[in-house]
Amino acid sequence: MAGDDFTIEAFTLLSIAIVTIAIRITARWITAGPRNFKLDDFLMPVAGVVYGLETGAAYCVGAWWMGLANNAMTDEQRATLSPTSEEYRLRVGGSKTQVLGWSLYTTLLWLLKACMAIFYSRLTAGLINMKRRVQIAYVLIGATYIAVICSILFGCHPMHKNWQIYPDPGNYCQPAVSQIDVYVTVTLNVATDVYLISIPTPMLFKARLPWREKCELLVLFSGGIFVMAAGILRCVLIVTAGANGAQQAGSWACRETFVAVVIGNAPMIYPLCRRIARRAGWYISTKGITSNSYPLTDSEVLGGGGGNGGGHNSKSTMHSSNRKRKFKHPLSLPDTQYHDEQTILPRSEPPTVCEAGTWDEESRGSQEGIKVVRETIVHRQ
Repeated sequence: MAGDDFTIEAFTLLSIAIVTIAIRITARWITAGPRNFKLDDFLMPVAGVVYGLETGAAYCVGAWWMGLANNAMTDEQRATLSPTSEEYRLRVGGSKTQVLGWSLYTTLLWLLKACMAIFYSRLTAGLINMKRRVQIAYVLIGATYIAVICSILFGCHPMHKNWQIYPDPGNYCQPAVSQIDVYVTVTLNVATDVYLISIPTPMLFKARLPWREKCELLVLFSGGIFVMAAGILRCVLIVTAGANGAQQAGSWACRETFVAVVIGNAPMIYPLCRRIARRAGWYISTKGITSNSYPLTDSEVLGGGGGNGGGHNSKSTMHSSNRKRKFKHPLSLPDTQYHDEQTILPRSEPPTVCEAGTWDEESRGSQEGIKVVRETIVHRQ
């Protein structure tokens, strides 16, 4: 009965995850267009396939191998178990499936981390200090994945000892409850998640956004905390499960990776949801003035005086304010608020170059009075 319940749960979670990935692809199609798809948009369907294989492996642990593996046996039981018996076959098959399940579980989680890092590289494009942090994330993800896979495949040597029954191969060669697999995986999993969460968090706290929107984005980008909690819980349950360790490993692997899939796709789905909610009138924006320019008042036009002196003072004020203006993160700029993924990202078009002497000609055609616009001043050394 418990096996039937898990089967229903596992394939229900798989269905929801596949739908989530499909919605993510649809959201990206609408907000960016298929020609602007990036590497993470192609890796996510691959992650969905890996998740399906992982769910299948977890199903086989219970349905095919009856939750058995080469753990939870006394030396006497190992010695008396005949290699031709049905139980022996089940335990060997279950142990092999555990090795496969661990490999798929790790591959899926690290694929999702890579997708998130690629998304952050788009989110922080143009910010040199953030670019370095994303590059470090790439190196960290690659190095930790190699370390985890090596611990799974080579922590027990030779490989066939992972499904050895007699003599007792030891804990490291019992893949369902192997402490080296559990501790190495959970430690590096949590470490990489913490680092990924730390990339967008400083931007959120420094962004000039209403607190409600800050909280929304903070929850969105801090979803890795739930993945970490699920991973730690899985680790504790496997270590303390005893004879049920094999079944617990498969069950909680599916639950943890389901949470990771949903959270990994949420940042791409969120902009589309906000767009739909705004059009339906369900979402009330809390942002204030979003215009990048505003008309000058008469006193600002005159600059406190008359004639050319006022114009000179106005331009000097503009230059000094530009020098004093603090650096603004993409999330804090009015035209880059997180209303859809396209607007949170810096513009892809090259900046317009204004030659000396053309300022007055371009501003003279305005029929609504003089406007203050953003100006970037480059000082050559």
